[in-house]
Amino acid sequence: MTTSSHDHTAPAPDPQEAAERLERGLGRRGFVQAALATGALMAAGVATAAPAAATPNRTRLPGEVLQPGKGPIDGDVYLPSRPDQVRWGYLPRTTDAPVVRVRSGRTITIDTVSHEGILEDQGRDPVAWFGSKGVPRNRVLDDAVAIAKEYSRHPRNFDADGPHVVTGPVYVEGARPGDVLKIEPLSALPRVPYGVISSRHGKGALSAAFAANPGDISTTEVLPAAATDGRATKDPMRYGNLSHFTPLSTSRGVVRAALPRGRHGSVAWPVDPFAGLMAVATVADAPTLNDPLVNSIPPTVGGGNIDVNLLGVGSAFYLPVVAEGALFSVGDPHMSMGSGEVALTALEGSLRLTFRLTVCKKGSKAAPSVAYRYPFGETPESWVPIGLSDPDGARNGQGGDLDVANRRAVIHALDFLQNDLGMDRMVAYAYLSAAVDFEVSQVVDRTVGVHAVIPKSRFA
Repeated sequence: MTTSSHDHTAPAPDPQEAAERLERGLGRRGFVQAALATGALMAAGVATAAPAAATPNRTRLPGEVLQPGKGPIDGDVYLPSRPDQVRWGYLPRTTDAPVVRVRSGRTITIDTVSHEGILEDQGRDPVAWFGSKGVPRNRVLDDAVAIAKEYSRHPRNFDADGPHVVTGPVYVEGARPGDVLKIEPLSALPRVPYGVISSRHGKGALSAAFAANPGDISTTEVLPAAATDGRATKDPMRYGNLSHFTPLSTSRGVVRAALPRGRHGSVAWPVDPFAGLMAVATVADAPTLNDPLVNSIPPTVGGGNIDVNLLGVGSAFYLPVVAEGALFSVGDPHMSMGSGEVALTALEGSLRLTFRLTVCKKGSKAAPSVAYRYPFGETPESWVPIGLSDPDGARNGQGGDLDVANRRAVIHALDFLQNDLGMDRMVAYAYLSAAVDFEVSQVVDRTVGVHAVIPKSRFA
């Protein structure tokens, strides 16, 4: 759109409005394909195929509940989340059969299902749980209902299993051990106009476990309140866990969530959807599907529950390939998350996610050098080296020291600056100290994480 030569004061067009007009003319899928081909500004949750110039990341409610197979499907391949296509609480192993195949460089749309509303401490009945919040049956996802009712791939143990509904694995043709899988989120559509934020006893930044450490938090500072902890009953419905139902609404083209603020009304914030869990298979020696070695909670060198909130639409996430076909899986959909995720969960909500999956061959420079051995992120504006406190998952115990995670993030940032950008290592060390932010990814996934944010504009 251009302004008339006679009108020099006309306001610049709103990118969201322009994108919506273009989408109405081309149709949703045609719009996405055109945006990817031309490097257009991302709008309505759509981004360019690879990180490029900084652009606004706006989310749009699709105007309907995205039941399985209904509504806009942007990818070349579509993967729903049926009970036989998900693992509840566990990641795929390198020996597991894929549920779908996709060629390198092609796109796939995956209907992710949030665990919130279907877990045992919520009754394992999403129709009843969301109904108690005023949500009618036709606005509860059918696949969430089916998983809660029909999932039987292994017996569920609420106290031991991960909570996440993990969809996959996806076989990416051409991926071989030693390669890197580049994962680019292209669109993220909320499947329902609500989400849930939960705090659970024994978990989160203010767990009762920390009150036992000298000089740490006191029992009165534990949240949820220690007196409400009913875990000894072994009945999840009596654990005293808290879940906050959180509706979404659109105001001036921006999708926001809100929580009550007592007599002062409410507090609202814009949502920014992303997948908290993106993984490739790395474990070969787990004898059962629900072995602790493939528990979905701790992030690992294969990604998993990485919970880096920068990895939304327009980003790229690089993972070292261990298995033939990479065996990509996804879950833990977030509508928004603060760095740290301190209360245990983000604003959890089911998303329809479209990814481009591309194989970066071993020995090439198609991916950051660090990514051939460790997870690495990238946004349109920044490179994002990642550090984990204990990247082996549940193997050989579990370490949750943020100092360790921070040191690992520093080392990976140094490796990237030296090997990919040509800086002297000691100069790079000084630069990181003076000009780069290190942020806490999350403190609640047993393995904790820290990531660096290195602005690209300074290296142009």
